[in-house]
Amino acid sequence: MNLLIRNEISNDYFEVENLTRKAFWNVYKPGCDEHLLIHNMRSLPCYIRRLDFIAEADGKIVGSIFYSKAKLTVPDGTVKEFISAGPLSVHPDYQKKGIGSALIRHSLKIAWKMGYTAVFITGNPVYYGRFGFKTASDFGVHLKGVPLQDKAGFFMVKLLDEHALDGIAGTFEFDACYEVDKTLLEDFEANFPPKKKEKRPGQLSE
Repeated sequence: MNLLIRNEISNDYFEVENLTRKAFWNVYKPGCDEHLLIHNMRSLPCYIRRLDFIAEADGKIVGSIFYSKAKLTVPDGTVKEFISAGPLSVHPDYQKKGIGSALIRHSLKIAWKMGYTAVFITGNPVYYGRFGFKTASDFGVHLKGVPLQDKAGFFMVKLLDEHALDGIAGTFEFDACYEVDKTLLEDFEANFPPKKKEKRPGQLSE
């Protein structure tokens, strides 16, 4: 399989949204909203266009990754800017073929070249640990809204500069761009082929 990774362009938007919908449908809850999330993100200040990548194989888009700006507030109230990764999407027919790994590695390399020093993410520690992501609380960084005593292994950081968090501890907050207005989802769904919502074991919410 020949894989091409490139930046997303406007002509890709609908195909990437449809891909994202297929990748997340019924995974974390009945249906999904990640396709609306990226649709909204592109027009918001949090969006980092240069880190918006897609993967092409067999003449079609089979994967994508997005990044956004985020902030870490230290105890004295000072705000440090970092970035967060996600969502990462791979077409169901192309999963477990290294496409997600290729997108992560490529985008992290570009993020480092752009001068970013650390990337935060929420996800599976086993999967993201392969790319050097480590539990953020081990560095004294805690996710907003999560009790300090909770290790929160799903909240991780990848240091692009090994000294990025030296002397820095505090509360991390993902940008509000990750908050999707559920009242707009039904109208947005009308743009896509019908899919059945299902409640499945292991979903995080209904």
